[in-house]
Amino acid sequence: MQKAKIIADSREIFSGIPDWLSLKADVEIKQLPVGDYILSQKVAVERKRAEDFLDSLVKKRIFEQVKRLKEAYEKPILIIEDEGLFSRNIDSRAIYGAIACLLTDYEIPVIRTRGAEETASLLYAIAAREQFKKKREICLRGEKPSMNLKERQQFIVEGLPNVSAILAKRLLNHFGSVRKIFNASMEELQEVEGIGKKKAKAIIEVVEAEWKEEIAND
Repeated sequence: MQKAKIIADSREIFSGIPDWLSLKADVEIKQLPVGDYILSQKVAVERKRAEDFLDSLVKKRIFEQVKRLKEAYEKPILIIEDEGLFSRNIDSRAIYGAIACLLTDYEIPVIRTRGAEETASLLYAIAAREQFKKKREICLRGEKPSMNLKERQQFIVEGLPNVSAILAKRLLNHFGSVRKIFNASMEELQEVEGIGKKKAKAIIEVVEAEWKEEIAND
């Protein structure tokens, strides 16, 4: 029986959700640059327990997180496991206002579940629909069709190991083109702020390594 594939962020291990998902899906654990679960090339999910959502709301991190998710994937989703969502001394109007802002201003679907098991069931249902019915592959980074040239250049450079959006812009500003970045030596890469020997070595390895396709055994 064919299994849906789901990529989960390494920080999600202790939630128990990857273990539940692994009963039905092929789960791969990785350190993700954005989001907690990748379900297809278009869909990625940020999961928040109620307590985490409230903390990120108070510290004003939630909007930056969903903004990055929306920039990376065409169909981002926020799931809030909301048991205890209104248990803290935070005005309910502020909570509803934040959710309304996410829905209308950021155009991010917000789904409230009762707990980890219900979240896992929903994640699997979305992954199965995307991969089996919509025939969409799964990948670490989504690609939005509306990218302009500069966004596409940055997107390519962000695919290099340990290269964030900020670092991608620094590389492009320093070298002037994607080709020059790919042709740069270790020493030249280290001239860019934020690129040390370890990152430069990882970039060189990816650029120069010979491609070997893995053939699955039936």
